Amino acid sequence: MVREKVTVSTRILQWKCVESKEDNKRLYYGRFVLSPLMKGQADTIGIAMRRALLGEIEGTCITRAKSEKIPHEYSTLVGIQESVHDILMNLKEIVLRSNLYGTCDASICVRGPGYVTAQDIILPPYVEVVDNTQHIASLTEPIELHIGLQIERSRGYLIKMPNNNFQGGSYPIDVVFMPVRNANHSIHSYGNGNDKQEILFLEIWTNGSLTPKEALHEASRNLIDLFIYY
Repeated sequence: MVREKVTVSTRILQWKCVESKEDNKRLYYGRFVLSPLMKGQADTIGIAMRRALLGEIEGTCITRAKSEKIPHEYSTLVGIQESVHDILMNLKEIVLRSNLYGTCDASICVRGPGYVTAQDIILPPYVEVVDNTQHIASLTEPIELHIGLQIERSRGYLIKMPNNNFQGGSYPIDVVFMPVRNANHSIHSYGNGNDKQEILFLEIWTNGSLTPKEALHEASRNLIDLFIYY
């Protein structure tokens, strides 16, 4: 954990990181301060930054699994401890980092017995797994597990449609692309009358696919691009 004493500066406005920590590979935390601000500015900036952090930053997820040997989502396969549904839920939890545009393919080809983890995913060079230890399946017999994967980079949510017929052994996965898990802001006021000023504190939690500092930079850039006049 890194902590720094908060000091109020009269220089040009600039975000300063006053605390950062990594709880684990899939949970990063950062606390930032912006000052000095005039009365009312802190809330305006804080609300806009929180919305940009939660809704405007792209993430990378596994959105579909493919296997011709799987009859339906709730089936079980001989030699695999988990059901197909459990495997899909485990794939949903895989955290990826990439500079991907659109979609790409990946795969899992493993022979048991043994555990299948995120480390066993064969990925293109521009996609990487944040936590290689994330569990996918347990093979209890000397069988082969082959799963094709579709990876996508986007923002917000992707919810599979209830009328999807899963033809050809292709199974969509509900995903949350948002790499920022939570963001909060608070305000500290000081001074009196016309000299009253504010300090904005911003807390950011991410899933490890990017740091809170990277998330703050991207959210700020997105807001600037939204309002700038060409």
